[in-house]
Order: sequence, then C-alpha cells, then structure tokens
Amino acid sequence: MGDEKSPPVAVIIGAGPAGLTAALELLRRTGIHPVVLEAEDINGGISQTRSYKGNRIDIGGHRFFSKSDRVMDWWRGILPVDPEAGQGEVEIRYQNKSRRLALAGDSVKPEHPDEILLVRSRTSRIYYGRRFYDYPISLSLRTVRNLGFLRTAKIGFSYLRAMLRPIPEERNLEDFLVNRFGRELYATFFRDYTHKVWGRTCAEIPAEWGAQRIKGLSISRAVGHALRKLVSPVSSLSQKDTETSLIEYFLYPKLGPGQMWDVVARKVREGGGEVHYHQRVTGIEREDGKVSAVIATGADGVETRHTCDYCFSSMPIRELSRALSPGLPPAFAEIAENLPYRDFITVGLLVKRLRITAEDGGMVPDNWIYIQEPDVRLGRLQIFNNWSPYMVADPDTVWIGLEYFCNEGDDFWTMADDDLIALAIRELASIDIIDADAVTDHVVIRMPKAYPAYFGSYPRLGELVGELNGIENMFLVGRNGMHRYNNQDHSMLAAMTAVDNIVAGISDKSNIWSVNTEDSYHESKED
Repeated sequence: MGDEKSPPVAVIIGAGPAGLTAALELLRRTGIHPVVLEAEDINGGISQTRSYKGNRIDIGGHRFFSKSDRVMDWWRGILPVDPEAGQGEVEIRYQNKSRRLALAGDSVKPEHPDEILLVRSRTSRIYYGRRFYDYPISLSLRTVRNLGFLRTAKIGFSYLRAMLRPIPEERNLEDFLVNRFGRELYATFFRDYTHKVWGRTCAEIPAEWGAQRIKGLSISRAVGHALRKLVSPVSSLSQKDTETSLIEYFLYPKLGPGQMWDVVARKVREGGGEVHYHQRVTGIEREDGKVSAVIATGADGVETRHTCDYCFSSMPIRELSRALSPGLPPAFAEIAENLPYRDFITVGLLVKRLRITAEDGGMVPDNWIYIQEPDVRLGRLQIFNNWSPYMVADPDTVWIGLEYFCNEGDDFWTMADDDLIALAIRELASIDIIDADAVTDHVVIRMPKAYPAYFGSYPRLGELVGELNGIENMFLVGRNGMHRYNNQDHSMLAAMTAVDNIVAGISDKSNIWSVNTEDSYHESKED
C-alpha cells in the first residue's frame, strides 16, 4: 500500500492570539496541518505573561471581554469559569437580549486546577493633580470637588459650545475629542496624556484613531451610564450594550493572559499541530501569486524551509514586506517601510505598600491607573494584585507595573535598566504613590512594536493591503499583521474569519478587514 497523501500545510507566523487561534481553528475544522513559527520563546504576543521570581507581569493589561459571543464562548471552551466564583447566575446582556451564565456550571472542566477564568471587577481611574478621577470622566460630586466649581463650570460651558457648534470636519484626533468632550475637558484630560502615549500631538494623529478606539464615548454617554446604574446595577460579564471603557466585569485567566495562550498552544500540539519557538521568519517565497514556502532562522542561525499551501502572517507588515521574495513593487514597499509603531517599557516594582489607599484604608481597587500628571513621563500604572491575586508570589506585598511609551532605539528605550528603575521609583515617589524606601525588587521588560501607529504612511495602508491581499493563500491577521490597533478579541475574530473563508472556499478577504470596523465588533457602537 502506498503512502497516504500528506495533508495541506498552513504556516502561521506568530504565536499570539491571532496565530494560535488560527492554528486551533484549522485543527478543529479542517484537515490542514498548522505549523506555528514564533520568533520568541513565549506564547501570546503582547498578550503574554512574563514571570519574575514568581511575580507575573501582564504586558499592557488584558481584560477578557468581547462583544462577540463566538470569542466569549471560545475562551470559556479553553479555560472554564472559576467554579468558586459562586453557585448562582449572573445576567449576560446582549443589546436588547439577555441570558443567564451559571458561574459554576461551565460544561468544560479544567484539566488542571489553575486553568480557570476568574470573574474580576473592573476599576480604572485617572490620577491627576495628585487626586483620583473616574475613568472615563464622570460629572460626579467627587469630580466637581476635585476640579473646583469654577473649572467645572468652564468645562460644562465648553461642552455645551461643542454640542451647539461642533467642528464640521474632523480632520484629526483633536477635532474628534473636542467635538465629544469640549475644548476645556480635552485640554485637561486628553491633550497632554495623548502626547505622552504617542509622542505626537492630537493634531498630528488622524481622527480615525479615535473612531476606532473610543467611538461613541462622550460626556452624555458617561452620564447616561451612571444614571442607568442607579436604576439597574450592571451584573453582566458580556455587557454588549456597554462602551468598552465602561465595562464593570470581565474574565481573567488565574495566572495572567499568557496562560490562555499557553493552554491553546498545548492543545495545538496535542491535536497534531506544530509550535516552534526562536524561529524568526526571514523569507517568504512566492510562486504564481501564492506563498510556496516560508524560511525561518533559529537562534543558532540555522535556516529551516517550510513548504506550505497557506500562510497566516501576524508579523509586522514592515518585516513581512522585507521577507517577501520576489519583493513588493517599490511604491508598496515604501508604504510598508514607513508604517510607524509605538514601543513600550514596563518597569515592575515590588513594594511593601502603596501610599495611596482606598477610602477604608485598604488596597486601592484599580486594575490600572492612568497617570495624567504632566511632570512625569509615566503613562499608566498597573496593580497586578487586582488583576488576579495569583499574579503575586507574596500576598503581603504589592506588585505594580509602570508603563512607559517610547520609540525603539530612542534615548529612553536604550536607557540602562538601573537608570530606568531609578527613574521609575523617583517618579512614583514624586507623585505620592509610593515611598522610595518601600521598593524591595524590580525588573525591566521592553516590548517592541506594541502599538501600530496611525501616522507616517498609514493613510496609504489601504493601497498596500490591496496588494498584499492579492497573494491568494496569504492571510494577514493580528494587531501587527494588520497594522491595526486591535484588541485580542479582534485579532482572534480576524483569524477565525480567515479560517471561515478557507472552509467556505471564499477568496475575497474583505470580511477579515471588516473586523473591528463593524459595529458589533467595535469598541463601541451606535445606538
């Protein structure tokens, strides 16, 4: 008897949410053999979890929430909800519909006791003028007291002016924000912070960024949400009718977001797929309008050539363009070369205590705090204890992550670790969040290309995407693969949709690119 014909092969570049979702979906739904090539030694991409002496670091903070039922069910099929979360039910609200979720009744039981999703409450606040404000800003008594009556009145009149005489053409992010919040509130809470995060003024960032990330959120919606809470408190995990910034509950893996992707990678291998680490893709061969092989270089410099029938790419488009052989026409290669990114540094500090406290004197409840103080470079502060108590080795300590935004190769990115740590401690002490002598340990983690940026050659991205989509068997997925500021559920949906197309024999890829632009997938949605 002759050998059976080998199954078709899909080479998947990147073991992040998009790549691993694609691999598992292919195994579950097709006869295609997935081969995942990951440049690093860790799963999850930016959704990974790093560990330092038993203390876990969530790079950037990841709430497991989606307006997509498909994604929520997929997550719970990998990690069931904590059976200790309660024996009752919570209401899951979907626009005008609702259903009940039995907290202790997931049909999928954990293979290991730690492989569960915790039900976590969401608290994020703004720290400005050494005081806390609701995030997003609400017109509460605390806000008025913190700002003072005169400044609050100026914000109110500015907002009314924006409502009555909006900027007719939103040319940039500044116009977008002023139209929704008024110029006074924009100047107080958005202008300087955005510059800190992106290294550009709001006038230099396209309005499209706001349309993707905070579309629909405004003072009127925030006030409306607060009023609805008084009538009917939110008890929904999915909360599809709630702006993402207003979510009040979410799911979270017990040991951090990377735990989800570690389990998915294990399931891919158990299902017969392959996941290879320290394999940086350096070549993508094309023949007759298709990808024919992918070349990866290992940490030892040895090249491996993988022939394939399909290729999923979540690598940055700039690197993808450089790897293609034959290369892209010069005009398209130039667009790829000039797509910008914003890079990210986390300084982890283990401290005995925080100076800031909750009203009862205990630990503040925040998952992360937006640091809008103009006299420090710090952008956000994560309190990992509040994501999951299991992120911290010693529960009597506080494990925090200071998030700094920079550009790979600049003076901040290349600063020595000891200098970064000293700066982080000095800044956090200067704004009254810690005492410098309370720090007992520390670590620095750099994450390149954390945020695809919407300037540079981005306005011409559509031209480049049209050219790349012409490669018949190649699918761009993921945050960097699509150069789109996607959340992990959007990245997963793009990968799922690509597999849908393969199963259905659909060659048009426009539905992949409609993820995170259609209302049902968006950070927010129109009424």
